[in-house]
Amino acid sequence: MHRHVELRLLDVARPYRGLFGLGLLATFFASLLDSATIVILIPLLEALFGTAGTLSVSNTTLEAVTNAILAPLIGGIGPREAGARLVVLLAVLLVIKNALTYASNQVSVAVQESLVRDLRTRLFRHLLRLDLGFFQRTKQGELISGLLADVDQSKQVVSAALAAFFQNLVLIAGSLTVLGLTSWRLTLITLAAAPVMVWGIRELLQRLRHHASAWADERGLLTSTVTERLGAIKLIRAYGAEDTESDRFAAQTARYRKRVIRTQRYSSLTSPVSEVFGGLVIILIIVAASNPSISGVTLGPAVTIGFLAVALKMMAPIKSLSQFPTNLAVALASAERVFRWLDLPAADQDESGLAVARFQRQIEFRGVGFSYGQEPVLAEVSFTIPRGSIVAVVGPSGAGKTTLLELVPRFHDPARGSILIDGVATTALARSSLRALIGLVGQDTVVLNDTVHANIAYGRPEATREQVIAAARAANALEFIERLPDGFDTSLGERGTRLSGGQRQRIAIARALLRDPPILILDEATSALDTESERLVQEAIDRLMADRTVLVVAHRLATVQHADDILVLDQGRIVERGDHTALLAANGLYRRLYEMQFRTVPEDA
Repeated sequence: MHRHVELRLLDVARPYRGLFGLGLLATFFASLLDSATIVILIPLLEALFGTAGTLSVSNTTLEAVTNAILAPLIGGIGPREAGARLVVLLAVLLVIKNALTYASNQVSVAVQESLVRDLRTRLFRHLLRLDLGFFQRTKQGELISGLLADVDQSKQVVSAALAAFFQNLVLIAGSLTVLGLTSWRLTLITLAAAPVMVWGIRELLQRLRHHASAWADERGLLTSTVTERLGAIKLIRAYGAEDTESDRFAAQTARYRKRVIRTQRYSSLTSPVSEVFGGLVIILIIVAASNPSISGVTLGPAVTIGFLAVALKMMAPIKSLSQFPTNLAVALASAERVFRWLDLPAADQDESGLAVARFQRQIEFRGVGFSYGQEPVLAEVSFTIPRGSIVAVVGPSGAGKTTLLELVPRFHDPARGSILIDGVATTALARSSLRALIGLVGQDTVVLNDTVHANIAYGRPEATREQVIAAARAANALEFIERLPDGFDTSLGERGTRLSGGQRQRIAIARALLRDPPILILDEATSALDTESERLVQEAIDRLMADRTVLVVAHRLATVQHADDILVLDQGRIVERGDHTALLAANGLYRRLYEMQFRTVPEDA
């Protein structure tokens, strides 16, 4: 599973393979120069403390190779001048090596952040097309954590591959080459000890992956709690629940702390394990340097010091390389979570479907049924809405009214039966084309953290300021908008917190007016407003409904008395149908609902 996720992450990074290769090349040469700077230490020490005027007599293959390479530079000169030249060479190599390392790191950052941007954009785009039921099942905080923390953590796969794994692999290979040219026996002993560390790290990884995944899940729950509770701050204070919520949050942070500690417990063990391994290698080197029967050669003082320097230098990349699986495990645990969401089938796509440019005749529900899982919501719903008419849907709470409305713009598709627009089933139409015909104003008005102009023009971003002003005037919104600090350029804050409920509703109506759709869907648009706000909103709705085909759900029955047709829904079925007067005379569910609201029996009943 992890390998599969890693390949998918690298596939996301595929567009940057040229940049990736450039980074690997810079890393490769930087790593080679890193080994070269250490090798120069041996002739430098010999030049400073050895025999004047000549290169040292070769006792090891390393010395022979080094002498052959440096002979044109320091052959036949005194030790002081040779040392000076080697110091200059060493300084130049160090500058070039660090310049390449810097370039490699910058390339690594560019690739990582490009991957994060692309993966985050892909996930956000995919989330926008998932079935609405997904958002009802998944906490908002988990989605935020996935989009931000998990996607960001996933980049460590590329980071480890580019800046850590490959670089350290080259460094270790270079160091082992130096060790091998000095004493191949000692090199074999060192390599033989490596599987011990690999086995120990592997055992740690199995537990680390499990705890890293649990850590990511707990982080998502924590984010969800913070988002939800801070958004309900008025409710918490109104019910005096500050202490209860604080205790609940403290318990959750305690669980999160436990997850982090358990993950770090195994993550931190990789460093001591590699440290012990490195110490054992150094002990082996010291023993071999003093015992030619083990190393196979007699090591002079300069070679011994250089050998130890190479071995000590190799410990850092070995330690880093041993931590590579740890970092990879944590990154893959986050990436798995991201790809788990990306693998969910998108329910809102337009790959196929007819384009519809206009609405001319009628909307027809034909034997429509719908269920959430095993729970039936609608059953055998059939009715027709002629063009230009107003059809109201009423009924008790839970009757399926809102679900019925959501089927028209294809937020859901019918499980049984069909909905037809001018004789064509909505499931055969492209969603974007269908929704271009529909304006929606709901009870829970959505106002974005943007300007008034941008909120009204959301469905028609090319609209001019004059058109936006005209829509606001028709929605009874112009007066309060002009009182805002910057008028139409005022930012409304998160969820439109600067506006009252009635003002937000009038912004939504202006948005629908500007779009000018032939079909209008109203979902209890005035149910949560005070009397004055309801009057202003209802006036705006009356203008909005003019010359349109309207399907409206209303909790207040007084608002639907003038509808051309009223459907009474109960337990997912149409139980009554007719105009206001006929339904009152029928003395059925509609009359009971009406009397419950007004507490009186009308005189004409």
